Amino acid sequence: MNDVSRDQNMDWDEAAYAAVKDRAFGTNLDPVTLLATDYLNHFNEIVMLLEMVPDMPEILQDAQEWQPKTYTAHFETSTIADKDLAIEAYPHVPSEFKVPFEETVQLIDILIVATVQQLDEKLKAGEADLAREIAVERSRNIQRLMDAASAIMHGATETLAQDEIDHFMGN
Repeated sequence: MNDVSRDQNMDWDEAAYAAVKDRAFGTNLDPVTLLATDYLNHFNEIVMLLEMVPDMPEILQDAQEWQPKTYTAHFETSTIADKDLAIEAYPHVPSEFKVPFEETVQLIDILIVATVQQLDEKLKAGEADLAREIAVERSRNIQRLMDAASAIMHGATETLAQDEIDHFMGN
């Protein structure tokens, strides 16, 4: 971990990180970032629903029931074998990964909530074609953000460019 990351995470405990890192080998947690991609399943379901809304508007109700869920909250209800390790490891995720990961997840949450709201408005207004355009474009944008989150989970430290973020949030 570089000095900048240590400075950003004053509670950094290198020994605890090393201990959890050793236990992460052979699990579904990345042994460097300590993040598990199973968290992205929380978003896969809603993306599928959003894509289906234009053809099956009644699915919007299911999409409206979706709620953002933190990484830890997701694993508290998960059925994967390494869920307890994922929860235990999260406080030890190096900030060089955790900060961009959490920022990306926040963008995903905002985009999903806004998309559900817009689809509801367009369908109520009888604008099915516009709802379809929104569903397609936003689903792609959410997937791109999920890809960025996955890359971070696997050790990428570069985040999305601001113009990409602006594009995602503006559509």
